[in-house]
Amino acid sequence: MKVLFLLYLSFSNEFLSIKFQRMQVARFFTLLLVQVIGLYAYAFQDTSIKKAVSEKNIRFIPYPGFADAHSTWGSIGYNPATNNIYVGVTNHADNVGFYEYDPARDQMQLHGFIKDLGFLRPFQWQGKIHSKIVVGPKGEMYFSTDGGESREEYLMNHPHGYAGGFFMKWNPIEKRLTNLGMGMQYESIKDLEVDTATGLIYAVSYPQVHFLVYDPAKNQLHDAGRLGSSHVPRVLFTDRWGNCYYVDWRQRLVKYEKSTRKLVFAKQSLPAFPGTPGNSIVTGITAYAKDPTKNVIYLVTYGAKLVAFYPQENGIGRWEDLGGVFEMAKGQEWKPYVPNLNVGLNGKLYYLIGGHGNYVRKDKTVLVEFDPQERRHNVLYEFPIGVLTEATGSDIRDSEGNLYFAGRLRPNRTEYGSVPFLVKFNPQKEVK
Repeated sequence: MKVLFLLYLSFSNEFLSIKFQRMQVARFFTLLLVQVIGLYAYAFQDTSIKKAVSEKNIRFIPYPGFADAHSTWGSIGYNPATNNIYVGVTNHADNVGFYEYDPARDQMQLHGFIKDLGFLRPFQWQGKIHSKIVVGPKGEMYFSTDGGESREEYLMNHPHGYAGGFFMKWNPIEKRLTNLGMGMQYESIKDLEVDTATGLIYAVSYPQVHFLVYDPAKNQLHDAGRLGSSHVPRVLFTDRWGNCYYVDWRQRLVKYEKSTRKLVFAKQSLPAFPGTPGNSIVTGITAYAKDPTKNVIYLVTYGAKLVAFYPQENGIGRWEDLGGVFEMAKGQEWKPYVPNLNVGLNGKLYYLIGGHGNYVRKDKTVLVEFDPQERRHNVLYEFPIGVLTEATGSDIRDSEGNLYFAGRLRPNRTEYGSVPFLVKFNPQKEVK
């Protein structure tokens, strides 16, 4: 400001010497001062305040060849060997399409339908793929199937009810699906993970919450017993050693420690806001994203908490409470619904809040950036719920830093109408 004042005096003396009228001088220097202060503010602006992204950073990519497609759930995965994205799309009744998106060609391909690719008989109908689509030791992709329909819940033991969920393996080179067999009779398989060193498959069943360990090389299935009741937590995740994590009914982390082949329970539950209802605690984790450079796995809970988890090879590691997913009124902090999470190349977290009637802004699904270092939220974009209703997906990022979510919209407010699509987003550049 001292420099600005000296500039002001210097220009004043010069203009007064040529007998400018006093009013003209005042007007001139007022405008000059405003401009210089503006330049000064621009030069020293707070660069930590990020501008919202535009529609050029976001793309919606449709799924061709499936006229009655309804939705995608957790059924999305990434293969680093091919740099391609895989998605399971369902009509939410009895048909599931298997898709592959190639970012290099910007091409979405329907490989076929699970009932045909997996040689399923009519009584073995599947309502959806609910699990993630996970890469295996040799670049193959694994997933599991789910009843996903009321016939499973109300006719569990009836001849026309649900037979049970299957383990499936996709070979991306041969473009071939292998049916690895059923998990448990009458039980869906809600989520699945793979140890990329041994090929062991971890899974959780629905509705009885059995934790399963399956060795496809030996065709051996080990049932480690029930880890919960009521609403079944939907998400499993692994660490860099191939240990698998789940949660019990108290929202304690449960680790399958592969070196001891035992379950290890955390002594304390994951953090939750005061007043979080029991059904949210029971449901546990809704999404995760890994940052291997920091050896951290970020978690988001059904009670809208962000957690930084630092695993260790043996025993349960430590975690850090990062706070809520959104600034909410006291007593409402646990309400936002976030079944998705990604980490960008910049180390920041990105997620979409919305769906199942839970919105933090009226009739809007919001795209949020969260800086785990500064613990600061920034709403980057707002979507009317008629454009994007909700999105799912954990830790899906391609080699170019593009982030992916399995999105859908409802053309109306009923549960029946729904249109799925792939959401492609890059926080740092335009999406081609």
